[in-house]
Amino acid sequence: MRTILSFFLFFLLLLSTHVSFAQPGQRFSTDNKKAISLFQDAVKNYELGLKEEAAQYLEKALDKEPQFAEAYLLRAQLKADKELYRESIEDLQRGAAIGGRDYADAVYFAGELQMRLGEYMEAQKSFERFLGAKYNDEQLNRKGQLMLESCTFAQWAMNNPVDFNPINLGPNINTKFSEYYPCITADGSTFLYTRRVADGRVKGGEQEDFFVAVRGEEGWNESVPLSAVNTVFNEGAPTLSADGQLLIYTACEAQGGNWGPYDGLGSCDLFVSRKIGEEWGKGMNIKGVNSYVWDSQPSFSADGRTLYFVRGKTGYDGVKGQDIYYASIQSDGTWTKPAKVPGDINTEFEEESVMIHPDGETMYFSSNGHPGMGGLDIFVSKKRSDGSWGKPTNLGYPINTGGNDNSLLVEANGKVAFFASDREGGMGGLDLYQFELPMEVRPKPVSYVSGKVFDGYTYAPLSSKLELIDLATGELVVESYSDEVNGAFLVCLPPDRDYALNVSRPGYLFYSMNFSLKNIQATDLVELEAPLKKLRPGNKVVLNNVFFDTDSYALRPESKIELNKLVKQLQVNSNIRVEIGGHTDNVGGKDENKTLSERRAQAVVDYIVSVGIPADRLVAKGYGEDEPVMSNETEAGKAKNRRTEMKIVE
Repeated sequence: MRTILSFFLFFLLLLSTHVSFAQPGQRFSTDNKKAISLFQDAVKNYELGLKEEAAQYLEKALDKEPQFAEAYLLRAQLKADKELYRESIEDLQRGAAIGGRDYADAVYFAGELQMRLGEYMEAQKSFERFLGAKYNDEQLNRKGQLMLESCTFAQWAMNNPVDFNPINLGPNINTKFSEYYPCITADGSTFLYTRRVADGRVKGGEQEDFFVAVRGEEGWNESVPLSAVNTVFNEGAPTLSADGQLLIYTACEAQGGNWGPYDGLGSCDLFVSRKIGEEWGKGMNIKGVNSYVWDSQPSFSADGRTLYFVRGKTGYDGVKGQDIYYASIQSDGTWTKPAKVPGDINTEFEEESVMIHPDGETMYFSSNGHPGMGGLDIFVSKKRSDGSWGKPTNLGYPINTGGNDNSLLVEANGKVAFFASDREGGMGGLDLYQFELPMEVRPKPVSYVSGKVFDGYTYAPLSSKLELIDLATGELVVESYSDEVNGAFLVCLPPDRDYALNVSRPGYLFYSMNFSLKNIQATDLVELEAPLKKLRPGNKVVLNNVFFDTDSYALRPESKIELNKLVKQLQVNSNIRVEIGGHTDNVGGKDENKTLSERRAQAVVDYIVSVGIPADRLVAKGYGEDEPVMSNETEAGKAKNRRTEMKIVE
């Protein structure tokens, strides 16, 4: 799995363009046969991972021929491997000077390393020199022009830094190994991430596993391995559903099930595991989404309907990279065909590390295809009204640097962000940090609602389907399910709206209620309860989302959302007959209230019949003010008494 630990090996791209090491008699920048032989020995050792031996052969080759361009380029790669970037730049420049126009790409890569060092004026000169050479690779020329624009942006950004104060998450999260790609539940209580650990299969080797921490009173408790999902193979780049009950992640070594425990399609695939109670199920291949190439780095939308991820190639081929895709769950449970996200996010270069915020309108991602500080920078894009994504905004310096910056996570509150970094002062490798996100790149804050579904008589927890609907627009905002073991649910919702909650389960009357997220803080927790009653004669349910204006029996338009749910239940359960009962408070005359309640009940019946339910399965009855459920002495009590009920007659 490609992770944020990887660094661009320019040697493999650069030299393979100019020489074929397996071909005897291949033309080099020198005719010195002894130097060429030593150089070829160096290449063989490098490809075997014997870098010290490769360096020794290179020094001997350069002793034989100081004007040997290819030897300088390979030595540049060896220096870059050791993070000796200035020495690597010097060798790239030497090789380019000897090789002339045909080796102008070495100047380009020198510019990339200069950006990595933050030397933007020098990098600008390198890219200008590269573009002036009119190198015979149009895509690399376009990348060079982009890098030239990036040098201008980077110099401006360094003169206009954003507020940035990263705080290491400490020893309960970070170790001497690398930690990266975090995800978090909507309520901020559970933090899951990838850690590189020792690989028992290979001496000195490493592999990727998941670790999870729970927030305590003093911060994050000590993280523990997610043993039910981890294997001796690589698992990484996770995303959690808003309630933490669904884990989507990347697993590799999965070709055709021949490598390890996974039934894979491509080099890396996306898998899903569901949590039932406290137990995680086996990871299953998302075969409607995965391809026969590289699928990774998923991010699942808080509404539970759309999966964003990164699709690339089986191998890395230089300036060509990967794009951000998406697929949506359809009503029958299948996935739509994955497609590139529309708009201005993807480029011909490299996009990765996608994160869709719970507001559903803000996407963070990393890219080297937009002007930035160098390497991969983190960007934010806002969703347009037509569903496409707008022009990305660079998060700025020093959040972004000349190196590869990615693995960003933003909490539901829109204020706190997390990222991985190997900056000085860490505990080893990449550590996870948190910081306060600058105002100008924050998403909309999101509220979260939790609750429990249970049997209204036995109080046994129930797994049920949940629909959260915007009452003003009729839009289905979130579709989710309560937990099979404890009946709990947790969903993210945009604030400042009124919502209907519909809960349904086979064999039970559906349950409905409405609530408001207006005039509350985005971080306030709203807790709900949904008691369900079985489909039995005599059982009844309040249709809480059927609305009438005062002293009117005309159905308000938003009532149709709930009534259509009732119609569906009557269609599925064709053997039941129901009574629609109208009730009022005690305001007004008793006879007037009785008449109003009868007309309201009949209005509901008329609507249900109009959409296809036989009239003989329904009866309307008005009770007026005769059956209050609360005292009429308070406004809250009166509101409860003004209601429409559905009762099973037979």
